[in-house]
Amino acid sequence: MHTRLYRNGVLEKEGFPIEEVSDYVADPGNTVWFDLCCPSPADLGVIGEELGLHELAVEDVLSDHQRPKVDIYDNHLFITVYGVHFDEGQLDPVEVNIFATRNALVTVRENDHFDIRDVVKRWDANTRLAGHGVAFLLHGLLDYVVDSQFDLVQDLDTQAEALEESLFDEDGPHDGRALQRRMYELRKNTARLRKISMPMREVVGTLLHRDQDFITEPAMIPYYQDVNDHVLRVAEWVETIRDMLANVRETRLAQQGFRLNEIMKRLTSWAAIIAVPTAITGYYGQNVPYPGSGQPWGFWISTMLVAGMSVLLYVVFKKKDWL
Repeated sequence: MHTRLYRNGVLEKEGFPIEEVSDYVADPGNTVWFDLCCPSPADLGVIGEELGLHELAVEDVLSDHQRPKVDIYDNHLFITVYGVHFDEGQLDPVEVNIFATRNALVTVRENDHFDIRDVVKRWDANTRLAGHGVAFLLHGLLDYVVDSQFDLVQDLDTQAEALEESLFDEDGPHDGRALQRRMYELRKNTARLRKISMPMREVVGTLLHRDQDFITEPAMIPYYQDVNDHVLRVAEWVETIRDMLANVRETRLAQQGFRLNEIMKRLTSWAAIIAVPTAITGYYGQNVPYPGSGQPWGFWISTMLVAGMSVLLYVVFKKKDWL
């Protein structure tokens, strides 16, 4: 449980019981933040009554896997965003729901994989903006979420470039199955990131362009615009990575097709080389008289003919790069 009380931009108290929140919120000069992790429906009901939260917003918290969004109600905003978390190499986003009133911010985390302490550190590093109340707190939270996504998209881009370069190593990919596995995991993580990052454009855009005085104060607008710039860069970068991975996949398929053609050429060439001795020895095996039949020189002539024709075919195929 995390709670904080700001008064006139100064942190006055933290770690107090949630039961005291309603007393502090009653004073317009106070700004209150508290955090809930995996709350029960009863806990949400109590918070909803104390802050006057809309019942539909409370129901959305209890429904898993909401789309990142902003819902605007009479006395508060309801915002859904996703934090970045990896489980055994796979992206497993963590849902974070936010209630923002004029002087209170409530964060509801799906689980503790979203470390709220990192957000608190970001608030403490920018105390000069604390006087802007809820706008300051919400900005710090959104900035942390978007920066986490930005760091992830950078890492995915690095992995995609390394995967692309590995296709053209001198010896080629050594382990085709491992390469396909890397490609699959990278595409899957990119697709999951896209689902949580693309809607963030609407989230931040709504906060900037809707008339929400207690959120986008004039002094805080440049900071929200900076967050919006990062959101747009993440969205564009994700699309670039998707295109890169599609090109990698097509290149890999082209390489496999080319490799298959090379193998077929070699097999066909060796089959032709083997066919010549088979034809010659089969011909001399006919039950009819032939030159040198029953004579040692006939055997040696056929042997030299087999060897000569095989070498000739090998040289011709090698010259045409069929072997």
